[in-house]
Amino acid sequence: MEMSVRTEGDICIVTVQEPRIDAPVAVAFKDVLRTQTAGAPPQVILNLSEVDFIDSSGLGAIVAAMKNLAPERTLHLAGLTPMVDKVFRLTRMDSVFQIFPTLEDAVDAQRV
Repeated sequence: MEMSVRTEGDICIVTVQEPRIDAPVAVAFKDVLRTQTAGAPPQVILNLSEVDFIDSSGLGAIVAAMKNLAPERTLHLAGLTPMVDKVFRLTRMDSVFQIFPTLEDAVDAQRV
């Protein structure tokens, strides 16, 4: 599971560098995300702009990652591709997460 992580002030930006988050990679995704965000700044932005497909296992892994964060920390999503955005809306996960059209929008919103 490939991800890149960078910090901008009090924001941790995690970019998923995989085309799919599905059953075969969901556990690894959750574990890598937990490791990458441990001790990171309180605001975490998950950039999904390179992800073309997500299934229920992938959704579950993202929800689990959110629940693993301490209560004072937040997980926001950015850059959802059309197919991934559709899955989040159909499952109403768009009401659970704050979703931004682009990474830049997400970063700007956290700095306000």
